[in-house]
Amino acid sequence: MLIIDAHLDMAMNAIEWNRDYRKSVFEIRDREKGLTDKPDRGNGVASLPELRKGNIGLIVATQLARYVAPDSIIAGYNSPEIAWGITQAQLAWYKAMEDLGEMVQITNLAALEAHLKLWQDESISNETKPVGYILSLEGADSLINLSYLEKAYAYGLRACGPAHYGPGRYAPGTTMSGGLTKMGRELVKEMDNLNMILDVTHLTDEGFTDALDIFKGNVWASHHNCRSLVDYQRQLTDEQIKILIERGAVIGGVLDAWMLVPNWTRGKDTPQERGVTLEKLIDNYDHICQIAGNANHIAIGSDLDGCFGTEQTPTDLETIADLQKLQGLLAKRGYSEQDIENVFHGNWLRFLRKAWG
Repeated sequence: MLIIDAHLDMAMNAIEWNRDYRKSVFEIRDREKGLTDKPDRGNGVASLPELRKGNIGLIVATQLARYVAPDSIIAGYNSPEIAWGITQAQLAWYKAMEDLGEMVQITNLAALEAHLKLWQDESISNETKPVGYILSLEGADSLINLSYLEKAYAYGLRACGPAHYGPGRYAPGTTMSGGLTKMGRELVKEMDNLNMILDVTHLTDEGFTDALDIFKGNVWASHHNCRSLVDYQRQLTDEQIKILIERGAVIGGVLDAWMLVPNWTRGKDTPQERGVTLEKLIDNYDHICQIAGNANHIAIGSDLDGCFGTEQTPTDLETIADLQKLQGLLAKRGYSEQDIENVFHGNWLRFLRKAWG
Protein backbone atom coordinates (compact mmCIF):
# COMPACT_ATOMS: atom_id res chain seq x y z
CA MET A 1 0.00 0.00 0.00
CA LEU A 2 1.26 3.49 -0.87
CA ILE A 3 2.67 5.39 2.11
CA ILE A 4 3.02 9.13 2.60
CA ASP A 5 5.48 10.05 5.36
CA ALA A 6 5.06 13.64 6.49
CA HIS A 7 8.41 14.15 8.18
CA LEU A 8 11.90 13.14 7.05
CA ASP A 9 15.05 15.23 7.57
CA MET A 10 16.70 13.87 4.44
CA ALA A 11 18.83 16.84 3.40
CA MET A 12 20.06 17.41 6.96
CA ASN A 13 21.28 13.80 6.99
CA ALA A 14 22.90 14.19 3.59
CA ILE A 15 24.65 17.48 4.36
CA GLU A 16 25.45 17.25 8.08
CA TRP A 17 25.62 13.47 8.61
CA ASN A 18 27.40 13.06 5.25
CA ARG A 19 25.07 10.23 4.25
CA ASP A 20 24.70 9.23 0.62
CA TYR A 21 20.97 8.52 0.56
CA ARG A 22 21.24 6.98 -2.90
CA LYS A 23 22.92 3.99 -1.23
CA SER A 24 21.16 1.26 0.72
CA VAL A 25 20.73 1.63 4.48
CA PHE A 26 23.19 -1.20 4.96
CA GLU A 27 25.87 0.45 2.81
CA ILE A 28 25.40 3.69 4.78
CA ARG A 29 25.75 1.84 8.07
CA ASP A 30 28.87 0.06 6.87
CA ARG A 31 30.44 3.39 5.80
CA GLU A 32 29.82 4.75 9.31
CA LYS A 33 31.45 1.91 11.23
CA GLY A 34 33.81 3.28 13.86
CA LEU A 35 32.47 6.85 13.71
CA THR A 36 31.43 8.35 17.06
CA ASP A 37 30.70 12.00 16.20
CA LYS A 38 26.93 11.36 16.23
CA PRO A 39 25.03 9.13 18.69
CA ASP A 40 23.21 7.36 15.87
CA ARG A 41 26.24 6.53 13.69
CA GLY A 42 25.85 3.20 11.98
CA ASN A 43 22.20 2.96 13.02
CA GLY A 44 20.34 4.82 10.25
CA VAL A 45 17.14 3.35 8.85
CA ALA A 46 16.28 5.56 5.86
CA SER A 47 17.52 5.88 2.29
CA LEU A 48 15.99 6.40 -1.13
CA PRO A 49 16.17 2.69 -2.05
CA GLU A 50 14.43 1.79 1.21
CA LEU A 51 11.70 4.36 0.57
CA ARG A 52 11.03 2.72 -2.78
CA LYS A 53 11.14 -0.76 -1.24
CA GLY A 54 8.54 0.35 1.31
CA ASN A 55 6.32 1.94 -1.38
CA ILE A 56 6.83 5.31 0.30
CA GLY A 57 6.27 7.41 -2.76
CA LEU A 58 5.72 10.83 -1.21
CA ILE A 59 7.34 12.49 1.78
CA VAL A 60 7.40 15.86 3.46
CA ALA A 61 11.12 16.67 3.44
CA THR A 62 12.64 19.33 5.62
CA GLN A 63 15.08 22.14 5.63
CA LEU A 64 16.43 22.59 9.14
CA ALA A 65 19.03 25.00 10.52
CA ARG A 66 18.67 26.54 13.96
CA TYR A 67 20.15 29.86 15.09
CA VAL A 68 21.36 29.94 18.69
CA ALA A 69 22.34 32.81 20.97
CA PRO A 70 25.93 32.90 22.33
CA ASP A 71 24.89 31.56 25.75
CA SER A 72 22.75 28.71 24.39
CA ILE A 73 23.38 25.15 25.54
CA ILE A 74 21.57 23.86 22.44
CA ALA A 75 23.60 23.30 19.29
CA GLY A 76 22.98 25.54 16.31
CA TYR A 77 24.42 28.23 14.05
CA ASN A 78 25.83 31.56 15.17
CA SER A 79 23.71 33.81 12.96
CA PRO A 80 20.47 33.65 10.97
CA GLU A 81 22.52 34.29 7.85
CA ILE A 82 24.64 31.19 8.44
CA ALA A 83 21.49 29.18 9.14
CA TRP A 84 19.98 30.44 5.86
CA GLY A 85 23.12 29.33 4.06
CA ILE A 86 22.79 25.83 5.51
CA THR A 87 19.16 25.60 4.34
CA GLN A 88 20.31 26.58 0.86
CA ALA A 89 22.90 23.80 0.90
CA GLN A 90 20.09 21.43 1.85
CA LEU A 91 17.95 22.79 -0.98
CA ALA A 92 20.85 22.25 -3.38
CA TRP A 93 20.98 18.58 -2.35
CA TYR A 94 17.27 18.14 -3.09
CA LYS A 95 17.77 19.80 -6.48
CA ALA A 96 20.71 17.48 -7.22
CA MET A 97 18.48 14.50 -6.42
CA GLU A 98 15.90 15.91 -8.83
CA ASP A 99 18.52 16.30 -11.56
CA LEU A 100 19.41 12.62 -11.12
CA GLY A 101 15.77 11.51 -11.26
CA GLU A 102 15.88 10.32 -7.65
CA MET A 103 13.31 12.80 -6.34
CA VAL A 104 10.72 15.24 -7.65
CA GLN A 105 9.35 18.30 -5.90
CA ILE A 106 5.58 18.55 -5.46
CA THR A 107 4.25 22.09 -5.06
CA ASN A 108 0.67 22.07 -6.33
CA LEU A 109 -2.38 19.89 -6.91
CA ALA A 110 -1.64 19.08 -10.55
CA ALA A 111 1.85 17.86 -9.68
CA LEU A 112 0.45 15.84 -6.78
CA GLU A 113 -2.13 14.06 -8.93
CA ALA A 114 0.40 13.30 -11.66
CA HIS A 115 2.81 11.88 -9.11
CA LEU A 116 0.12 9.68 -7.55
CA LYS A 117 -0.78 8.33 -10.98
CA LEU A 118 2.85 7.33 -11.51
CA TRP A 119 3.17 5.60 -8.16
CA GLN A 120 -0.12 3.77 -8.59
CA ASP A 121 1.04 2.35 -11.94
CA GLU A 122 2.10 -1.19 -11.04
CA SER A 123 3.49 -1.80 -14.53
CA ILE A 124 6.41 0.47 -13.65
CA SER A 125 9.00 -0.72 -11.12
CA ASN A 126 9.33 1.37 -7.98
CA GLU A 127 13.09 1.28 -8.53
CA THR A 128 12.70 3.72 -11.43
CA LYS A 129 10.16 6.05 -9.80
CA PRO A 130 11.31 9.35 -8.25
CA VAL A 131 10.34 9.86 -4.62
CA GLY A 132 8.08 12.90 -4.39
CA TYR A 133 8.80 15.51 -1.76
CA ILE A 134 6.93 18.48 -0.35
CA LEU A 135 9.37 20.98 1.11
CA SER A 136 8.86 22.09 4.71
CA LEU A 137 10.92 24.35 6.98
CA GLU A 138 11.34 22.96 10.50
CA GLY A 139 11.90 25.99 12.69
CA ALA A 140 11.93 29.42 11.07
CA ASP A 141 15.15 30.81 12.57
CA SER A 142 16.94 30.69 9.21
CA LEU A 143 14.51 33.20 7.68
CA ILE A 144 16.62 36.34 8.03
CA ASN A 145 13.48 38.46 7.74
CA LEU A 146 10.00 37.99 6.31
CA SER A 147 11.14 38.67 2.75
CA TYR A 148 13.01 35.37 2.96
CA LEU A 149 9.74 33.52 3.47
CA GLU A 150 8.68 34.79 0.05
CA LYS A 151 12.05 33.75 -1.43
CA ALA A 152 11.52 30.28 0.04
CA TYR A 153 7.96 30.07 -1.23
CA ALA A 154 9.26 30.90 -4.70
CA TYR A 155 11.61 27.88 -4.66
CA GLY A 156 8.82 25.61 -3.47
CA LEU A 157 8.51 25.83 0.32
CA ARG A 158 4.93 24.87 1.13
CA ALA A 159 4.89 24.25 4.90
CA CYS A 160 6.62 25.78 7.91
CA GLY A 161 6.83 25.15 11.62
CA PRO A 162 7.84 28.39 13.39
CA ALA A 163 9.63 26.59 16.24
CA HIS A 164 12.10 23.79 16.80
CA TYR A 165 14.08 23.18 20.02
CA GLY A 166 14.88 25.84 22.60
CA PRO A 167 14.61 29.61 22.15
CA GLY A 168 13.64 30.84 18.69
CA ARG A 169 13.57 34.12 16.81
CA TYR A 170 9.97 33.50 15.75
CA ALA A 171 8.75 31.17 18.50
CA PRO A 172 10.17 29.26 21.45
CA GLY A 173 10.07 25.52 20.95
CA THR A 174 10.50 22.20 22.70
CA THR A 175 11.80 22.51 26.31
CA MET A 176 10.57 26.13 26.48
CA SER A 177 7.46 28.11 27.39
CA GLY A 178 5.96 31.34 26.09
CA GLY A 179 4.09 32.47 23.00
CA LEU A 180 5.06 33.63 19.52
CA THR A 181 7.43 36.56 19.28
CA LYS A 182 6.40 39.71 17.42
CA MET A 183 8.27 38.39 14.38
CA GLY A 184 6.49 35.07 14.82
CA ARG A 185 3.08 36.67 14.69
CA GLU A 186 4.03 38.47 11.48
CA LEU A 187 5.41 35.21 10.07
CA VAL A 188 2.18 33.33 10.70
CA LYS A 189 0.13 36.09 9.07
CA GLU A 190 2.36 36.06 6.00
CA MET A 191 2.16 32.26 5.79
CA ASP A 192 -1.62 32.66 5.73
CA ASN A 193 -1.34 35.18 2.90
CA LEU A 194 0.76 32.72 0.89
CA ASN A 195 -1.62 29.82 1.58
CA MET A 196 1.17 27.87 3.24
CA ILE A 197 0.59 25.00 5.66
CA LEU A 198 1.25 25.73 9.33
CA ASP A 199 3.03 22.91 11.16
CA VAL A 200 2.34 23.14 14.90
CA THR A 201 5.01 20.57 15.74
CA HIS A 202 7.51 21.79 18.38
CA LEU A 203 5.42 24.83 19.40
CA THR A 204 4.98 25.51 23.10
CA ASP A 205 1.46 25.34 24.51
CA GLU A 206 1.28 29.14 24.44
CA GLY A 207 2.73 29.24 20.93
CA PHE A 208 0.19 26.66 19.76
CA THR A 209 -2.65 28.86 21.02
CA ASP A 210 -1.15 32.04 19.57
CA ALA A 211 -0.55 30.50 16.16
CA LEU A 212 -4.01 28.99 15.79
CA ASP A 213 -5.66 32.22 16.94
CA ILE A 214 -3.87 34.12 14.17
CA PHE A 215 -3.64 31.55 11.39
CA LYS A 216 -6.86 30.80 9.51
CA GLY A 217 -5.49 28.43 6.88
CA ASN A 218 -4.55 24.75 6.78
CA VAL A 219 -2.83 23.27 9.83
CA TRP A 220 -1.12 19.94 10.42
CA ALA A 221 1.01 18.33 13.11
CA SER A 222 3.59 16.60 10.93
CA HIS A 223 5.21 14.46 13.66
CA HIS A 224 3.47 14.36 17.00
CA ASN A 225 2.23 11.89 19.62
CA CYS A 226 -0.01 12.15 22.69
CA ARG A 227 0.86 13.76 26.02
CA SER A 228 -1.62 11.58 27.87
CA LEU A 229 0.57 8.57 26.99
CA VAL A 230 3.98 10.21 27.41
CA ASP A 231 3.74 13.25 29.65
CA TYR A 232 6.06 15.79 28.11
CA GLN A 233 5.63 19.25 26.59
CA ARG A 234 6.72 17.97 23.16
CA GLN A 235 3.51 15.91 22.96
CA LEU A 236 -0.04 17.07 22.15
CA THR A 237 -2.55 17.47 24.95
CA ASP A 238 -6.05 16.08 24.51
CA GLU A 239 -7.38 19.64 24.23
CA GLN A 240 -4.87 20.43 21.48
CA ILE A 241 -5.87 17.25 19.66
CA LYS A 242 -9.52 18.33 19.84
CA ILE A 243 -8.64 21.76 18.42
CA LEU A 244 -6.65 20.19 15.58
CA ILE A 245 -9.53 17.86 14.75
CA GLU A 246 -11.92 20.83 14.64
CA ARG A 247 -9.52 22.53 12.21
CA GLY A 248 -9.46 19.49 9.93
CA ALA A 249 -5.82 18.76 10.74
CA VAL A 250 -3.96 15.48 10.39
CA ILE A 251 -1.46 14.29 13.01
CA GLY A 252 1.56 12.28 11.86
CA GLY A 253 2.62 9.64 14.37
CA VAL A 254 6.34 9.78 15.19
CA LEU A 255 8.65 6.81 15.88
CA ASP A 256 11.28 8.26 18.22
CA ALA A 257 11.29 5.95 21.26
CA TRP A 258 11.26 8.74 23.82
CA MET A 259 7.91 9.86 22.45
CA LEU A 260 6.52 6.32 22.58
CA VAL A 261 7.35 5.30 26.17
CA PRO A 262 7.60 7.49 29.28
CA ASN A 263 10.80 8.42 31.08
CA TRP A 264 13.18 7.41 28.29
CA THR A 265 16.87 8.13 28.98
CA ARG A 266 18.81 8.64 25.77
CA GLY A 267 22.04 6.69 25.58
CA LYS A 268 20.99 4.43 28.45
CA ASP A 269 17.61 2.91 27.63
CA THR A 270 17.20 0.54 24.70
CA PRO A 271 14.07 -0.26 22.66
CA GLN A 272 14.51 -3.93 23.54
CA GLU A 273 14.59 -3.32 27.29
CA ARG A 274 11.68 -0.87 27.17
CA GLY A 275 9.48 -2.97 24.86
CA VAL A 276 9.28 -0.33 22.13
CA THR A 277 7.47 -1.75 19.10
CA LEU A 278 5.22 -0.38 16.39
CA GLU A 279 2.30 -1.25 18.69
CA LYS A 280 3.27 1.79 20.78
CA LEU A 281 2.57 4.03 17.81
CA ILE A 282 -0.83 2.40 17.37
CA ASP A 283 -1.57 3.16 21.04
CA ASN A 284 -1.26 6.83 20.09
CA TYR A 285 -3.46 6.31 17.05
CA ASP A 286 -6.10 4.65 19.21
CA HIS A 287 -6.08 7.56 21.63
CA ILE A 288 -6.56 10.16 18.87
CA CYS A 289 -9.30 8.05 17.26
CA GLN A 290 -11.17 7.85 20.55
CA ILE A 291 -11.14 11.65 20.74
CA ALA A 292 -12.10 12.10 17.09
CA GLY A 293 -14.61 9.28 16.87
CA ASN A 294 -12.99 8.14 13.61
CA ALA A 295 -9.61 7.43 11.96
CA ASN A 296 -9.59 10.53 9.75
CA HIS A 297 -6.91 12.48 11.61
CA ILE A 298 -4.05 10.00 12.05
CA ALA A 299 -1.22 9.28 9.65
CA ILE A 300 2.54 8.76 9.45
CA GLY A 301 5.17 11.38 10.23
CA SER A 302 7.96 9.03 11.20
CA ASP A 303 10.89 11.44 11.73
CA LEU A 304 13.12 8.42 11.09
CA ASP A 305 16.82 9.36 11.01
CA GLY A 306 15.86 12.57 12.80
CA CYS A 307 19.08 12.49 14.88
CA PHE A 308 18.33 8.91 15.97
CA GLY A 309 18.49 5.43 14.51
CA THR A 310 17.89 1.84 15.57
CA GLU A 311 19.13 2.65 19.07
CA GLN A 312 15.91 4.63 19.49
CA THR A 313 13.31 3.10 17.14
CA PRO A 314 10.79 0.24 17.49
CA THR A 315 12.45 -3.17 17.61
CA ASP A 316 10.30 -4.48 14.76
CA LEU A 317 11.55 -1.80 12.37
CA GLU A 318 14.90 -2.58 10.72
CA THR A 319 14.51 0.02 7.98
CA ILE A 320 11.88 2.57 7.00
CA ALA A 321 10.45 0.01 4.55
CA ASP A 322 9.09 -1.83 7.60
CA LEU A 323 6.41 0.85 7.97
CA GLN A 324 4.45 -1.57 5.78
CA LYS A 325 4.13 -3.80 8.87
CA LEU A 326 1.61 -1.31 10.20
CA GLN A 327 -0.96 -2.68 7.77
CA GLY A 328 -1.23 -6.04 9.54
CA LEU A 329 -0.85 -4.55 13.01
CA LEU A 330 -3.65 -2.04 12.44
CA ALA A 331 -5.91 -4.78 11.07
CA LYS A 332 -5.34 -6.84 14.23
CA ARG A 333 -6.38 -3.82 16.29
CA GLY A 334 -9.68 -3.68 14.43
CA TYR A 335 -8.96 -0.93 11.92
CA SER A 336 -10.91 -1.38 8.69
CA GLU A 337 -9.25 -1.54 5.28
CA GLN A 338 -10.44 2.03 4.62
CA ASP A 339 -9.03 3.20 7.96
CA ILE A 340 -5.66 1.64 7.16
CA GLU A 341 -5.61 3.24 3.73
CA ASN A 342 -6.35 6.58 5.38
CA VAL A 343 -3.46 6.13 7.82
CA PHE A 344 -1.05 5.14 5.05
CA HIS A 345 -1.93 7.93 2.63
CA GLY A 346 -5.62 8.82 2.43
CA ASN A 347 -5.72 11.35 5.25
CA TRP A 348 -2.68 13.25 3.99
CA LEU A 349 -4.10 13.25 0.45
CA ARG A 350 -7.46 14.57 1.60
CA PHE A 351 -5.66 17.31 3.53
CA LEU A 352 -3.44 18.30 0.59
CA ARG A 353 -6.27 18.30 -1.93
CA LYS A 354 -8.22 20.65 0.30
CA ALA A 355 -5.19 22.87 1.01
CA TRP A 356 -4.17 23.13 -2.64
CA GLY A 357 -7.57 22.89 -4.27
